Amino acid sequence: MYTSLTLPCSIIAIGAFDGVHQGHQAVIQQAVQKSKELHVPSVIYTFDPPPRVFFQGVQMITTIAEKLSMLEKLGVDHVVVTRFDLAYANKSAHDFIQTLANLNPMEIIVGEDFRFGQGRKGDLVMLKKYFNVDMMQPVCCSKGNTVSSTRIRQLIAEGDTRLSNLLLGWPIRE
Repeated sequence: MYTSLTLPCSIIAIGAFDGVHQGHQAVIQQAVQKSKELHVPSVIYTFDPPPRVFFQGVQMITTIAEKLSMLEKLGVDHVVVTRFDLAYANKSAHDFIQTLANLNPMEIIVGEDFRFGQGRKGDLVMLKKYFNVDMMQPVCCSKGNTVSSTRIRQLIAEGDTRLSNLLLGWPIRE
């Protein structure tokens, strides 16, 4: 785990990855697979706490230790964990782009709703001006609903551990 990292090249997946659910796993597996194809390191760039936990006070699905354990099991080479606090939230989108530039990404993989920088001003259009970006489509369950951390939090709150475990793709702590 790193709080900062410099690499000659990499494939990066960026996200809060709270829960490391099936949708997150698809993004992460894409990064790992692409990094192996290109013989470069895979990097997960994530946040502690996740931005929604910081801004909205929602329940965190996984601790940072659990998240790191899951990422290791998925075969990730490096994990950059950025402390998400008020100072970080006030950094500009350009500051974030400069941080990513230190990793020399050959490709960045994100979900379709990815935003970054102060006030979420950075978006995929801006990111694509600087990097090769692969936007992953949402992963849906067998009933066609999108797998999301919000949905999993709701299921956990309702006591539906069977379905929340199914959407996570691994058992949560009871």
